[in-house]
Amino acid sequence: MSHVKIAVASDLSGFPLKQEIANHLKSKEEIEVLDFGIESEDKAKPYFEQAPLVARAIRDGTADRGILICGTGQGMVIVANKFKGIYACVVDDIFSGERAKIINNANVITLGGWITAPFLGKEIVDAWLSVDFTEKMEMKADFLTNAFNQVQALEEENFKV
Repeated sequence: MSHVKIAVASDLSGFPLKQEIANHLKSKEEIEVLDFGIESEDKAKPYFEQAPLVARAIRDGTADRGILICGTGQGMVIVANKFKGIYACVVDDIFSGERAKIINNANVITLGGWITAPFLGKEIVDAWLSVDFTEKMEMKADFLTNAFNQVQALEEENFKV
């Protein structure tokens, strides 16, 4: 993997897992972490304020990918997917983390701080970062590429910047 900028953010429910994942990523020299908070449990902000920070960073080219963590990952994924060019998936296990990139070309993953243990969260993130779109599914690469293009066409039809 070449140098990649990853934006991370959480609400209060996702804060402990976000801290673990951010520290894990900071230990990798090929990764630059852009931490949009929260910074502490005393400075809580809701998911609907935090997810846009990461989505905008990716949209504006400040970050390449994003990780959002709330209680379940569900609120963050809903908000992140309201932004054009953001392809966010909730991931609760290693397989879904890897497949989010391989199948859906996800540039954002969301996790649940109430659901995912820190060790597993780090493994999920590593799996997501270790693969490219269509990798390990080369026999379906044309289908997956066409599907992603169709998703982008729907996005063009339905999103106004």
